[in-house]
Amino acid sequence: MNQTNPNQEPYIVSSKSFTAVAINCAAKAGEWIKSKLGSYEKLDIKVSTHDLVTEVDKGAEKLIRRLILTHFPDHAFLGEESTGIGAAAAASALHDVEESEYLWIVDPIDGTTNYVHGLPLYSVSIALAHKGEIIVGVIYDPSRDELYVAEKGKGAYVHGVPMKVSKEQKLEDSLIATGFPTEQTVLLPLNLAGIQAVAPRVRNIRTIGSAALSLAYVATGRLSGFWELNLNAWDLAAGMLLIQESGGRVTDTAGNPYHLGVRNVIATNGHIHDELHTVLEQANVTGMDL
Repeated sequence: MNQTNPNQEPYIVSSKSFTAVAINCAAKAGEWIKSKLGSYEKLDIKVSTHDLVTEVDKGAEKLIRRLILTHFPDHAFLGEESTGIGAAAAASALHDVEESEYLWIVDPIDGTTNYVHGLPLYSVSIALAHKGEIIVGVIYDPSRDELYVAEKGKGAYVHGVPMKVSKEQKLEDSLIATGFPTEQTVLLPLNLAGIQAVAPRVRNIRTIGSAALSLAYVATGRLSGFWELNLNAWDLAAGMLLIQESGGRVTDTAGNPYHLGVRNVIATNGHIHDELHTVLEQANVTGMDL
């Protein structure tokens, strides 16, 4: 067993173990997803026309679940496609399992809309929480064959090379990403107002269409920061650990520390975090009062 702190309970993070299984699941699911690109048979709408699901999403989640439970049959599992539709359903599903000793948190295709349109910006996101704390995070980009891996206390890596967040010290020098919430009545206009507030203050803004990839890009220094409203545990868990282990910072949009229930997020290289938070707060677009 590996131990990052002698005062904490140890957890297994090597050989047969959690990280190896997460990597294997992400790689196999990613390979299968890529093989199905352009050949899905049915497209369903969940919350809105911005929120799509295909049988490939569902099949990939079943594949990942089966592989994980083969190794760890007593572990809990939280997957996007096996959870009901909407924020309330997601919160309820998380509540049912968040006290589990070990909880796998999976988004089989983060960026389904990109996938449906053939845009190569989608990913598989797998995280493992131990008593509510993320200890393993894996994001796999099948299009680029980029595998991002983090273990708590052991750093983060892509292609086996250690990742570090970017060095920008000021918002004005930063490339920032965001996304468009699927809820269109309140949250979409709020995020558009956030873009209006942030855009004049930064070098530029990108909307990648995959929260997991956006977080991975913050971790590897391609982006200086990212914020988005109304996300779920499966969107954030793996990427959050990647960023923390790469030297960055993740909070909710009120500046509070990350936990599994966070839905409105700011993730940065750390240097620009407070400045980005201040801009969003002053524009009253954090979404925390909804």
